[in-house]
Amino acid sequence: MSTVTLKDVTKVFRDGTLAVDSINLDVNDGEFMVLLGPSGCGKSTVLRMIAGLEDPTTGAVMLDGELANDLPPRDRKIAMVFQDFALYPHMTVGDNIAFPLRLAGIEPEPRGERVSDVASALGIGDVLARKPGQLSGGQRQRVAMGRAIVRRPGLFLMDEPLSNLDSGLRAELRAEISGLTRELGVTTVYVTHDQAEALTMADRVAIMRRGVLQDVGTPTQVYGRPATLYVAAFLGSPRMNLLEASVYVHLDRYVTLNLGDQSLYLPWNDIRSRAVAHYHGERIVVGMRAEALTPVSPDSPGDVLRGRIRYLEHHGHESLAFLDIGATAIMVDEMGAPLEPPPVGQRGLRRFGSVMQRLTGKPVEPVEPSVGGVQTSVLPDPGRHHRRPAELAVRLAPYPAVSAGHPLAVSVRMDALHFFDERGDRIDVGWR
Repeated sequence: MSTVTLKDVTKVFRDGTLAVDSINLDVNDGEFMVLLGPSGCGKSTVLRMIAGLEDPTTGAVMLDGELANDLPPRDRKIAMVFQDFALYPHMTVGDNIAFPLRLAGIEPEPRGERVSDVASALGIGDVLARKPGQLSGGQRQRVAMGRAIVRRPGLFLMDEPLSNLDSGLRAELRAEISGLTRELGVTTVYVTHDQAEALTMADRVAIMRRGVLQDVGTPTQVYGRPATLYVAAFLGSPRMNLLEASVYVHLDRYVTLNLGDQSLYLPWNDIRSRAVAHYHGERIVVGMRAEALTPVSPDSPGDVLRGRIRYLEHHGHESLAFLDIGATAIMVDEMGAPLEPPPVGQRGLRRFGSVMQRLTGKPVEPVEPSVGGVQTSVLPDPGRHHRRPAELAVRLAPYPAVSAGHPLAVSVRMDALHFFDERGDRIDVGWR
């Protein structure tokens, strides 16, 4: 049995950098957990704290239910695979794999048998006599994995082990790593910035940003029901379309979502309409993935958005069209400016400035100059914009018979929409 529990773990470096902020995470026995996020989000720091290479500033690291904050790395029954292989260049492949067994005092005969078994499983049995400098990148990564596996640890920690390899080899090795760890039944914590790796390999994914845990769930859950606006924007290719929408409720009929020049109508019998209706007269963010949009004829009934193609991207197996529909796109990394207030008498506006504070940790103080006696809110830094004209990404057949400037209408699957409030949290939390 090997489990990992992080309880309110925070890491602040000596220079004051907050690398990890109050993380709570459970990794079950035999689970393949992937820590996913952009560079600098704190995922490798979490891995190093689990390994004992970094001490948490506050909080508890629990291994198999026991507090491990003061436990040295050698006593944690872990094996770590690094991005840069970390092989001994003067040793043969066989000696590299056998090195931890030799340190453990295992006799030569059983040591050789274990090395041979591991090398055969990894497909490097024929290069045991070579040195690392004579191997390809993929072979060296297999050797690094072999050295970790041969110890028969209770926990694998892998820090972006495939990032230095070409795309074809990465695809091959991620299948091998995933299959091998499940065959061995070893609990694995795997760090990557590649969402394809995470969604392909993981039992569960923990998504981080700026030291804060954003979402945890199976690949299907975090992709299909992202908990925050950041997760929605981070996962998927092309990225989810995130549009600013004004909400107006027609009681017992429908909820209107005004997307600039056009509108969508959420039926009152849709259970999510009750949650969205709480934002009557306010603005929310509506997310729709490209797979929720289907090209249709311009006069088609139902929930249809119409626009003109700004430009096309050809990817061989498909083309992506980017439509101007007269809507406003919300850019997660650039959010910060408050929205204009609603008419007097309506409920207080939930400001988008809190999104910036929540997602970046940096509060935004709006500047409110007076123009003609009317107060108007603007960004402190006019060079950064949190809104821009939307370019609605739509999937088309390869090399379609349309080009930039052509009109295009798309039908919207209303059951596939995502709704987020001004803090960046999902609105329809209870919906299944």
